[in-house]
Amino acid sequence: MQFNTGQRELTLKIVYYGPGLSGKTTNLRALYQRIRPDLRGHLMTLDTADDRTLFFDTLPLIFRAGNLKVKLKLFTVPGQVMHNSTRRIVLQGADAIAFIADSQPSKRQENYKYWLNMVENLKANGLSIETLPNVVQWNKKDLGDDSTVEAIDKMRKENKQPVFEAVAVRGEGVVETFLGLVDLTFEQIDKHYLLSDKLGLDRRQFVEEVRRCLVDAPSMPVGAA
Repeated sequence: MQFNTGQRELTLKIVYYGPGLSGKTTNLRALYQRIRPDLRGHLMTLDTADDRTLFFDTLPLIFRAGNLKVKLKLFTVPGQVMHNSTRRIVLQGADAIAFIADSQPSKRQENYKYWLNMVENLKANGLSIETLPNVVQWNKKDLGDDSTVEAIDKMRKENKQPVFEAVAVRGEGVVETFLGLVDLTFEQIDKHYLLSDKLGLDRRQFVEEVRRCLVDAPSMPVGAA
């Protein structure tokens, strides 16, 4: 988190994490299409020959919330096992995380493995999933089965973080996941920088400002439980 009090500029880093081919890059590409062209930066991708993201995507979104200039930088991490050191580097300085799980039953163990990998890499960077704003998105919900529904219900009952369902290739659930994470992130930074007191900018106003940057966005985060 970078906060320049003199210039009233806030920069936040959001990382999309999860197994290879779970839909991290697809989320960012779908989100990119929903951001007003005058506010979005370049979507940078580095792909291998088989179209898997080798490094990461970055998507800066710049807007004003009240008197505050806000820059959101979104990153994805490479999912392949061999790129763990890169995932650890990308997590450095993260302010929030969206974990993208694969709803396919055959991927259940891989989801769990990558969640543990994320927790380990956060710890290596002096961060903790217990204190970092995070949401879980179960992507490819159209490919899930009854066991997927049970896993999602169980996670929602644990109530540790908001849980969303998505089909990112169709753009479904992408914006809801993003706005849900933005909502949590503001709550966290407000505790540190007291933006509500100093700037008169509350949580709902902040999320609404982000929503206005998007095309046909829901009025507030929906889908979490």
